[in-house]
Amino acid sequence: MAAIGSKKLINAWAFYDWANSVYSLVISTAVFPLYYSAVTDGEVVSFLGMEWEHPDSLYSYALSFSFLIVALISPILSGIADYTGSKKKFMKFFCLLGSISVMCLYFFEGIETVWIGIVFTILASIGFWSSLVFYNAYLPEVAYPEQQDNASAKGFIYGYIGSIILLVINLIMIQKPALFGIDASLASRLSFVMVGLWWLGFAQITFKRLPDDIYNKKPEKDYIWKGFRELKIVSKEIANYPTLKRFLISFFLLSVGVQTIILLATIFGSTELGLATIDLIITVLLIQVVAILGALLFSKLSEKKGNLFALKITIVIWMLVCFCAFLLHKDLPNISLYFYGLSAILGLVLGAIQTLTRSTYSKLLPETEDHATYFSFYDVTEKIAIVLGTLVYGILYAITDSMQWSVLCLAFFFLASFVMLSLLKKTKYVN
Repeated sequence: MAAIGSKKLINAWAFYDWANSVYSLVISTAVFPLYYSAVTDGEVVSFLGMEWEHPDSLYSYALSFSFLIVALISPILSGIADYTGSKKKFMKFFCLLGSISVMCLYFFEGIETVWIGIVFTILASIGFWSSLVFYNAYLPEVAYPEQQDNASAKGFIYGYIGSIILLVINLIMIQKPALFGIDASLASRLSFVMVGLWWLGFAQITFKRLPDDIYNKKPEKDYIWKGFRELKIVSKEIANYPTLKRFLISFFLLSVGVQTIILLATIFGSTELGLATIDLIITVLLIQVVAILGALLFSKLSEKKGNLFALKITIVIWMLVCFCAFLLHKDLPNISLYFYGLSAILGLVLGAIQTLTRSTYSKLLPETEDHATYFSFYDVTEKIAIVLGTLVYGILYAITDSMQWSVLCLAFFFLASFVMLSLLKKTKYVN
């Protein structure tokens, strides 16, 4: 077994980003939202006995529900995982749930099967985000504090590169389906199957290398209740670490903005700005490529100026993105060029903020064996933020019939996060 801090172990851990990031790009951001919008465009959708005149709102609420489920179950499961030393087993289970659910989206063929799209969107989201709870919890067990910024950045860079490769393959299929003897609809649905296979297949490389039960825990039979006790202990400990608690509040506020924008950016471009599918695809690819540069640049900036300084810079830029998006409208000349420019700026800070928040939180943790439980609070914070963000976005869109006000509202969450981050005290590894 590779030792903590070894290049082999860090690379194996980071490779799970290569495996799972195809879900966040192809399913959450690019192909599936566009496919869903195309299938439901101008239609009234029936789901759970209700008629939905705004199918995009239904999609937003479905995502909110999935994040709420993750927020409810991950602290309990992580407490059990820490007590039993079985992080890898939980990570494998949710990877399997997510990848199979993604493949089941193949059966979402039209307006009559929207329920399949919604149900498996929820299950895939639960699988993806829950597996990340345990994946992130491995960071302090594979890298030393001084290595964690670079290790976190490496993971996201692997993820961006891997997801770009598969997305390009999927786009060739979707844009030129005749080359493969299929139609565009089938090409999109086949891409969902490819995502699931890619995710599940490449994850095996990570699972082969990651350690399991490094603290040699021997759980008793009543491990479920002991897991609850583990959760209770960690929650009290967090309350006694004001810097960690304030960081979680700041992380919550910025996640409302970041995750909502990531999830709904292509729908904003399609519905609000009337951009063509090819423009949106170019935008998604542009964001991914620039995000690689952003993760590298801000990782180096944090080394020289500190994590908190680098995070504050990214938050200011995110606020600018929100205000600029508010000013965009479909009648603006060369609207696609403005959207490309805005997307490039977004990409620069997307890779940066994802990398820095994960490594900063890891550095702030006290000496502990309960990494999964601690990271469950980090992930729950993010999920509750997404629930709030997508709900606010959906409600404001339903009320105003405009997504621009929803985007502008997100800027105030970034501002509040900046203020909270300014109150943090510097520590040995975070300054």
